[in-house]
Amino acid sequence: MRIVIADDAVLLRAGLEHLLTEAGHEVVAAVGDASALLAAVSRHRPDLALVDVRMPPTFTDEGVRAAMLIRRQDPEVALLVLSQYVEERYASDLIADSPHGLGYVLKDRVADVEDFLGVVADVGAGGTWLDPEVVQQIFVRSRRRRTLEALTPREREVLSLMAQGRSNQAIADALFVSAGSVEKHISSLLTKLDLPPVDGENRRVMAVLRYLESEER
Repeated sequence: MRIVIADDAVLLRAGLEHLLTEAGHEVVAAVGDASALLAAVSRHRPDLALVDVRMPPTFTDEGVRAAMLIRRQDPEVALLVLSQYVEERYASDLIADSPHGLGYVLKDRVADVEDFLGVVADVGAGGTWLDPEVVQQIFVRSRRRRTLEALTPREREVLSLMAQGRSNQAIADALFVSAGSVEKHISSLLTKLDLPPVDGENRRVMAVLRYLESEER
C-alpha cells in the first residue's frame, strides 16, 4: 500500500516508516502536524493514512480532526488512528461517517509487530479494527446518552441549571416553581440516571458530569 504517516514524535515516525517499508509498503510521506497531513493526502492520494490524535500546535485533537476531514473529502483513503488515550467522541463520529477502512489503536497496545502489520493490512483493505477500550468507552457514552433521553423536559431544565451551579432555591426562582417541586425533580432525575445514594459520592456532581458529557457532542 501507499501510506502517509502523521505523528509529531520523530523517533516513532521514523520507526513506523522503517517497519512499514520493511513489510513491503511504500511510505509516500511522513509528517509531524495536521496541516502537513492534509497536504500530503491531497498530493499523494494514499491508500492509507496513519494518524496520531494529538499533534501541534495545541497537542489536543488536531490529528483526529484532520482524520475526520480526510474521511469527508477523501472517503477512499483508509484511516488508522493511533492514540495514547481514548477519544471516544471522535471515534464515534468517524464510525458514524463510515466504519469501512477505519482503525483506532491505542499506542500502548501495539506491542506485537505482526499484529500491528495485520491491522494495517486489514484496515487498508477496507476492514474495521477498534481497540477494545475504545469500544467500551463508546458503549458507556451511548448508554449514558440514552439514559438522559429518559428525562422529562422539566427534569432536563433542572439538570441544566444544576450544571450552572445554582442552588435549589435559585433553580426554583428561575423556573417559577417551589423549592419542594425542584427537590422532587432532582430526586426523580437522580433515580433515572441510576445514581442511588452512595457514601462518599456526591450524586448531584455525578449527575452534572453526565449532563456535561452529553452536551460535549
